[in-house]
Parts: sequence; structure tokens; C-alpha cells
Amino acid sequence: MKIWLDGELQDADSARVSVFDHGLTVGDGVFETVKAERGRAFALTRHLHRLTSSARGLGLPDPDEDEVRRACEAVLAANPMPLGRLRVTYTGGHSPLGSDRGEERPTLVVALGETTRRPDTTATVTVPWTRNERGALTGLKTTSYAENVVALARARQHGASEALFANTVGQLCEGTGSNVFVVLDGELHTPPLESGCLAGITRALTAEWTGAKETDLPFDALEQAEEIFLTSTLRDVQAVTRNDARQLGDGPGPVTAKAMRIFAERSAADFDPR
Repeated sequence: MKIWLDGELQDADSARVSVFDHGLTVGDGVFETVKAERGRAFALTRHLHRLTSSARGLGLPDPDEDEVRRACEAVLAANPMPLGRLRVTYTGGHSPLGSDRGEERPTLVVALGETTRRPDTTATVTVPWTRNERGALTGLKTTSYAENVVALARARQHGASEALFANTVGQLCEGTGSNVFVVLDGELHTPPLESGCLAGITRALTAEWTGAKETDLPFDALEQAEEIFLTSTLRDVQAVTRNDARQLGDGPGPVTAKAMRIFAERSAADFDPR
């Protein structure tokens, strides 16, 4: 397995990042997860733009998008596989043991891991913790992910693959690594970015391609929804058939099934939608 580190391909077994890297010591970094199919990265341009936006939000120097693109292409070429999770990580680099950054250049790592296609349906749980829609990291895809680790562990304990958050004012927000859509009175809705959710790449494409409305939704919309589905880089569009103890059906509902079909068709027709 080959990864990209320090400007070149290296063997994954011998590649090393400093124990003083700010991404390790204080979570000072941003990342992107990109779906890779047979050597091609889906929506890479959008992912690179979001990587830059997240870096700016943390005050990191802009990543060199051309370099990141070359790194992705090199890693994909060196590690052929049918379906993969391409991970781009960009951190504050070697720094003192504290919150202040050092003067070293940022660290860029690009790695690839094989994965399998997700099932068409899944289960979710709600959790008692909230997203802060006014926080310093709101809307940024950072490596400060421990909150998501805890919530996802709760989901796994209850036989689910995702945990859903409200924000601090009780509105539906997002999952640990996904965006959420609900069908109410036959219409498709998703929380707006002002709710504190991440500007998901798959979320944006799904909303654009299906005409879903961005709507402030109370958290209990999950109890009223006729259908619920998740979107993310590796889920694409995935139906939720159980949320907490509530069963929504055995398979995707009609609106969800249509969204799944539209996303599959449109993404296959344009692998790098701008």
C-alpha cells in the first residue's frame, strides 16, 4: 500500500508523521473523504474546494489544490481497487505541545482504503448531545472528531449505523458523518447550513438534483416523517428504515427510492460535477 506524505509516494508501513504534529496533539487539521471507483475520485473538485474552505476556517494556509489533486491521482494509480475510501488529511504540521502553531509547513497525507458498497437501508438513533450551530468549527470538516466517535459508538451499541444530532435550539441538524433528509407531507426537506450541519458534497448534489427544500426542522420531525434518508460520500443516498424504536418500513420509500435512482444516474453521467 502506498500513501502520499511529504510530497511523494511512500510505503504505508514505513511512512511516519511526527508525534508533535498539531493534528495529533490538538486535532488542528482538516480532511476530506472521497469515494474512489476504479481509480477515479468522485466530485474531487468540490471536495478540494471544501478542503480549502475548511483550512481557511481554521486559519491554516490554503492547501495547494493542484498538489492535492496530483497526490490523489498518484495514490489511486498506485493502489488499484474497485471501490475505495480516499482520505485527504491536512494539518497544522510540527508544532509546540499546546494550542499555538509552530512555523513548520502543514502536513499533507493522502491515503486509500478499500471498502464495499453500502446496503440500501440502515438504522439510526438519536443522541442527547447537540451540535453547536455557532461554534468556531461549525461547518468545517476538521480532524476534531471525538464527539462523532462517541456518538457513533452509541449508535453501534443500539444496532444502528448512524447517530443523529439536534442543534442547541432543538432543530434537526445532521449525523456524525452524514446529512439527513426527511419527507413530510410528500415533500423532501433537509436542514439548512444555518442549523450547524456540514455542507456535505452529496447533500448539495442530492438537494440540487431532487429539488429538496432547505427547511428549519424541529428535532421531532424524525418522529413525523414519512421517510428518512441519509447522504454522505460513501453512503450516497441511503434509506433509514428504523430510527430509535420507530420502524419506517422494510425498504426505501417512494421518494427515497426516486432520490437514490436520480443520484445514481446523475453521478454516473458526470463523475466530477462542478
